[in-house]
Amino acid sequence: MFSDKKEKSMNEPTTGQNRINEGTKLKGDIQSQGFFRIDGTIEGNVNTPSKVVIGKSGFINGTLTCENADIEGRFEGELQVSGTLSLKETAHIEGQVVAGKLAVEPGATFNATCSMKGSTKKNLGANTNSTVEKDIKGQNHPFDRSQRIQSVKAESKTE
Repeated sequence: MFSDKKEKSMNEPTTGQNRINEGTKLKGDIQSQGFFRIDGTIEGNVNTPSKVVIGKSGFINGTLTCENADIEGRFEGELQVSGTLSLKETAHIEGQVVAGKLAVEPGATFNATCSMKGSTKKNLGANTNSTVEKDIKGQNHPFDRSQRIQSVKAESKTE
């Protein structure tokens, strides 16, 4: 009745740590409010508003949704990281990735489609008849390749 204890919201990350040790295999979905270290194998979905570390012997096949992730092991599936995704040199990623920030060490294998949070997708090559870039003075830009090609064609026709 007179307690000063505050109840924690179920949506806030906790300081509790969860560990799945090497040799452990889990099938199913995992939802937690705390930090995760995975050195075993998970087939299913992992969802936490905290950080996930996949150790060198760790493997996830499924969907991982978290705030930050450090990956040294293997991941196959859909990876959704709202903060920073760090891939160490021993990491092996395959699937689909959405991340706020991406850090990849040399040696990491990254075979995935990747999009950055907050980015807008641009359709490259959709407009093949683009206008020539102009500089501030309204002149053709000196590094515009299409202008150089046109001038070379014009010179070769006059010769």
